[in-house]
Amino acid sequence: MPPPPQGQPQYPGRPPQPHGPQPGPYGPPQPGPYGPGQPGPYGGPPQQGGPYGPPPGGPYGGPPQAPFPQQGGWAPPPVPPKKFWSGPKAAIIGVSVAVAVAVLGWAGNRGGGSGSFPEATHKVTLPKTLLGGQYTLAQDLSEQGESALAGASEANIRDPKGVVGQYASADAKQAGVLVLSALYGRIKDPDDARESMLKGAAGSEGATIAVPPKDIEVPGSDVVVTCQVLTAASAGDKSSFPMCAWADGNTNGSVAEVSPKAATQSPESLDLRAAAANTLKVREEVRKPIG
Repeated sequence: MPPPPQGQPQYPGRPPQPHGPQPGPYGPPQPGPYGPGQPGPYGGPPQQGGPYGPPPGGPYGGPPQAPFPQQGGWAPPPVPPKKFWSGPKAAIIGVSVAVAVAVLGWAGNRGGGSGSFPEATHKVTLPKTLLGGQYTLAQDLSEQGESALAGASEANIRDPKGVVGQYASADAKQAGVLVLSALYGRIKDPDDARESMLKGAAGSEGATIAVPPKDIEVPGSDVVVTCQVLTAASAGDKSSFPMCAWADGNTNGSVAEVSPKAATQSPESLDLRAAAANTLKVREEVRKPIG
């Protein structure tokens, strides 16, 4: 078949296609066709590679993507779990934090029994995780703890330092929160410091004591742990959670665990033995020698 005459379209019905940059329908001539150093089709940054080579990375400028997930490429992110703590329940967590800060003031301003002040040998720290990685540190609120201890009486505690941390469950599906409130220094009467710390929770706004404090024995430990159950209320919503405390010659702390499971239980049915055991585990993780 002979070639078409010069200047005629090669295919019937299609106009001749000129070469080189052509004016687009909405503006000045466009460079093409996405060669090195040329902007992409949507006004993005210059594309790398040859005139026909794809840009490095994913189709939207992300990291290089493999075509299939099994080859180490992109996979759709998991659907985030439904948050339990929302609306009024979120305020209940705020109540638990406020209680944790308030009790430091009580522990630092009560007591004064007989005896002498011990040597300072241990302190309280805020590790990145607690309970073997079950919780991770979300907020260091120690400045608030220090403020609560400002002007504390030296009748029972000398040189106190406050430590407050809010921890979130490492497993987002659990939606749990643990609040540690502690101080360290030289404590003359640990029993009084422990009891005073729990009494201070009763005076916190939004919280009431649903189950009064009681000493809980933890098998294999000679450390006294006292636990109670608090009920926090906000906008008509109520949740209960256990709060346990320990004290020794250098450290005094409380642990409150707020969880969806506890929120659905009656205060009397909460497992204080489990809460006391967790409190001792937390004590082992945060109580460190000075030096």
